[in-house]
Amino acid sequence: MIPYRDENETQRPAIITAAIIAVNFLVWILVQGAGSTLALAKSVCELGLIPGELTLSIPVGTAFSMGDNLACLTDPGRQVSHLFTSMFLHGSWMHLLGNMWFLWIFGNNIEDSMGRPRFIFFYLLCGLAAAMGQILAGPSSSTPMIGASGAISGVMGAYLVLFPRVRVYALVPLIIIFTSIAMPAWVMLGYWFAIQFISGLVSVGGDVGGVAFWAHVGGFLAGIVLIKFFTRDDYLQAHRTHNWHPRQLMFD
Repeated sequence: MIPYRDENETQRPAIITAAIIAVNFLVWILVQGAGSTLALAKSVCELGLIPGELTLSIPVGTAFSMGDNLACLTDPGRQVSHLFTSMFLHGSWMHLLGNMWFLWIFGNNIEDSMGRPRFIFFYLLCGLAAAMGQILAGPSSSTPMIGASGAISGVMGAYLVLFPRVRVYALVPLIIIFTSIAMPAWVMLGYWFAIQFISGLVSVGGDVGGVAFWAHVGGFLAGIVLIKFFTRDDYLQAHRTHNWHPRQLMFD
């Protein structure tokens, strides 16, 4: 399912959400060369998060493949800064566009519920929790972890808590065509989380398709817990009330 809009109106411009999206695009273009082979490999090697490097469970100077006959060597020491830098790196245009799309759909309402300064800290904390989830799942892994999806998963977990009954419209593939369906947020987000959790169980001890499923799980759970400490009641009450009834399931 690909969400394309929700019925959750915001009261204030989502400036921080837009700024985070802009920073991700700037990093992709200026640091990662918009996906050019050498710039992309260099950014992942030097700024990506390697669990085994952080936990010192792989030897210094260990080589790991980056594809296309490229390789990285692990650096000495715990690269704590990479916990943050890895959140703003991506592996392809589709990776970047997909993450930023989900951030915009769900992030503007979460920013609106807590205010701009709080949202910055919330987003970064969810990203850190996501990274820890993946590290715990594979502390000796030499596979670099990059992407904003862990932090965005936290935003989605927060959305589930605050707006479970809000309608979300999504495109659903039916064989060779797409149809549109409206559903309460808890259905879509619950389905998404179940897929991440099940895929994470399958990937225990390794990686499935290069996707950090446990980062998604960790970020999502962090968002569910942390949102209680970040929301402002006066901001939250400004959202109009949404009522969901099963008969309102709609197809376009």
